[in-house]
Amino acid sequence: MKKSHFKFTKGQRSGIFILLLIIAVLQSLYFFADFSSKEVSINQDELIAFQNEIDSLRLVEKETRQTKIFPFNPNYITDYKGYTLGMSPTEIDRLLKFREQNKWVNSAKQFQEVTKVSESLLNTISPYFKFPEWVTNPKTSTSFKYQNNTPKTFDQKINLNTATAKQLQRVNGIGEKLSDRVIKFRNKFKEGFIADVQLQDVYGISPEVLKRLLNEFTVKTPRQIEKFNLNNVTIEQLVTIQHIDYEIAYEILDQRTLREGFKSLDELTKVKDFPVDKIEIIKLYLTLN
Repeated sequence: MKKSHFKFTKGQRSGIFILLLIIAVLQSLYFFADFSSKEVSINQDELIAFQNEIDSLRLVEKETRQTKIFPFNPNYITDYKGYTLGMSPTEIDRLLKFREQNKWVNSAKQFQEVTKVSESLLNTISPYFKFPEWVTNPKTSTSFKYQNNTPKTFDQKINLNTATAKQLQRVNGIGEKLSDRVIKFRNKFKEGFIADVQLQDVYGISPEVLKRLLNEFTVKTPRQIEKFNLNNVTIEQLVTIQHIDYEIAYEILDQRTLREGFKSLDELTKVKDFPVDKIEIIKLYLTLN
């Protein structure tokens, strides 16, 4: 006779009974117990205070993430600086092209005329504009000023390499600070200026003031320098020249190789990233002979 598979031992029967009992208890709890959520009382004043604190923390976080603007001269805005201020590439390019003509922006209104930025953007960034003191606080002087615009001969002009600050201040548009900058720049070199064109490197001299200055002064005793032949100059020699760094020096040598030598100094303006507005100063140090 076969043994039945449905026979249980006493311990198994006890376990089944206990399992059924647990199931019955759980079913009873499900049907008769109240699991509905009780209404929770909320203190509205505390909730609003907590929400205001969160909003304040968010505001502080937002302000710390924003780019801080410090006072700056808008004439020296770079691509990156213009981008952080909210200017478009076109607006930045207009300013850079204006500066390439050796022209200066001397007011917020002129900045807008040149760049065409919106009124709202101008109102945001113009409070941070910082122009030279000779622009923002021009000083009138009762002392004698050179007013005669009649061109003077070389002999009639004063030697720029020996001129004093007081003599320079006689030119309309040149005050104490600007004349001091001219003298300090001249004294950076042992024997002074090489040529009049170096005055372009003195910060703050507008084209109009420069014209009046050169009508009264000129370099009569130029500083003697060693000139380098552009077609055999080395990297080390090039980087000793004002406005030429290693990057530009390498580009010059690459162009020299491609052109099989330069035919004129003006061909340097075709070199990548070459400071075109400083070509006349750089040419002082070079020759093709």
